[in-house]
Amino acid sequence: MERLNGPSYRALGVAAWARKKEFFSARFSPCRLCPRQCGAERLDDRPGACHAARQAQVAAHNLHFGEEPPISGERGSGTIFFSGCTLKCLFCQNFPISQLAHGEALSVEQLAGMFLSLQKRGAHNINLVSPTPYLHHVVDALEIASARGLNIPFVYNTSGYECAEVVAQLEGIVDIYLPDLKYGPADHSRRLGFALSGVRDYFDQALPALQEMFRQAGPLQLDGKGIAVRGMVVRHLIIPGHTANSIAALRAMAASPFREAWLSLMSQYFPAHLAPGRTPFDRRLHADEWREVRDEALRLGLEEGWFQEIE
Repeated sequence: MERLNGPSYRALGVAAWARKKEFFSARFSPCRLCPRQCGAERLDDRPGACHAARQAQVAAHNLHFGEEPPISGERGSGTIFFSGCTLKCLFCQNFPISQLAHGEALSVEQLAGMFLSLQKRGAHNINLVSPTPYLHHVVDALEIASARGLNIPFVYNTSGYECAEVVAQLEGIVDIYLPDLKYGPADHSRRLGFALSGVRDYFDQALPALQEMFRQAGPLQLDGKGIAVRGMVVRHLIIPGHTANSIAALRAMAASPFREAWLSLMSQYFPAHLAPGRTPFDRRLHADEWREVRDEALRLGLEEGWFQEIE
């Protein structure tokens, strides 16, 4: 495969940076960065539906070795966990970060320094987890860090609940997209999305957003050492008792323009946050559920990527 010459953002000129900064600044307050369009006056430090307020807030940053192999590599992915989330998933394993918004407020300068520190520690990439509410800060910080020598790929790690027009403005900034496709288009999937994540329009928003991501990045591209430098991986977590949702989501992917993206099919569900005591979300995945979804993925020809075996 073609090896790219450095991350996309290194090629942005002054005018392009200015246009992107203006776009994200205009949508920061009142906030219109995610599909909720909650209109929070964040300049007045009023949190939005995602809990994000005026400053960027980070819960953790470190070298992460648990992502897909081309993302983590041997040296780790430079992962930054932003506080808050545009979804309200009752099974979220990171709920202290996503729902309780634990974290530390940072200036744009501090965020840029974090990018550079992770690169200095050997990270293969900068992996932004749930960054959507903070895109105004991220773009400003990236411009600073790029001018100071940041030169590793930018990974956009998201739930998939995104506005396509916002994703379009990430062209030239993001190298690798790592979105979820949590729920399919069927009625039962829409009901599940509302019950588990608090939104009825998940698929309606995710489908065009993922199409735009793939238009920009295409299938995953690896360098000579097997490390991702560009492209898109679609993650799907199988939910206990709801294989029909997984099959609907995979069929939608197979029929979409991004069917050539790599698939990461995950079996790691466990009952966290509010899931305990709520049948069937209070248990692990059964082996027969895993096999049913895996077999459908293979039948659909979604073979490029990873199938996480059930433990």
